[in-house]
Amino acid sequence: MSFCISSGVCLILKSNKLTNLKSDVLGWRVWLELFSGFIRPHKRHILPAYLDPSLNDKEYLTGVSFASGGSGYDPQTPKIVDVLSFDDQLKQFKEYIEKLKGMVGEEKTQFILENSLFLVVAGSDDLANTYFTIGIRKLEYDVPSYAGLMASSASNFLQDIYKLGARRIAVFGAPPIGCVPSQRTLGGGGLRACAEEYNQAAQIYNSKLQPETQYLNSTLAQSRIVYIDIYTPLLAIIQNPLQYGIEVVDRGCCGTGNIEVAILCNKLLPTCPDDSKYLFWDSYHPTNKGYTILVNEVLGKYVGDFF
Repeated sequence: MSFCISSGVCLILKSNKLTNLKSDVLGWRVWLELFSGFIRPHKRHILPAYLDPSLNDKEYLTGVSFASGGSGYDPQTPKIVDVLSFDDQLKQFKEYIEKLKGMVGEEKTQFILENSLFLVVAGSDDLANTYFTIGIRKLEYDVPSYAGLMASSASNFLQDIYKLGARRIAVFGAPPIGCVPSQRTLGGGGLRACAEEYNQAAQIYNSKLQPETQYLNSTLAQSRIVYIDIYTPLLAIIQNPLQYGIEVVDRGCCGTGNIEVAILCNKLLPTCPDDSKYLFWDSYHPTNKGYTILVNEVLGKYVGDFF
């Protein structure tokens, strides 16, 4: 089974089939190609949303997404863009568990939760939007203290889903946010270089998140809580794009590629003739090729840590 909370979590049950899981979590879309023996097949290529009115009972058993792109660990982050907070998503997860119990019983529900993989991906919107672009936290926190706030909130969230039955949890660190096209535009100066202050903030946050996940993994019984380094492989692609078959890394395929993101990329705007040459689709999110390369770099390194 697959389960996602965006700016959140995905849950996956063992099987003997090959499937793809594509979900948008915490502002970052994650492509997972999970191999034979790892998860139950899902009939959709895109994990269905928990709030999708067309969702049927069978899909509850093969995974749902609680994704709310633009959310974050900082409670101020979802308020800025009016999306679901982590508390909101946690409430929906509790609802989901109760519905699951009604469908398969309490014992089977516990089995599903304990034998599933949760992906927790958050932090980039906290840093890029709440701290740097909007700046509402700068008067209260310097970067290290804000990173500490994020890591503490992440720890609380991990403990919350553990109490609800999650055991295998992948916790993604922050990417090199200063190198995504929109942040180059906003913080990279006239040459649109990587905004190193933003990247340093991501590294500081990661340096606090990683030991916290290791501590939880060592203290929470029967847990497999694994920190996933996404910073290093993404930066490697950005710094050596030709090695990965990529030509353009400083702008997205949509519009100018410098600032357009999400709904600002629409049918009214032109797109590049060949997105396979681009790492980013819009000014914040990678292309399918970008995701595929990134997952290939990450997946094999960590899968074994959950079993």
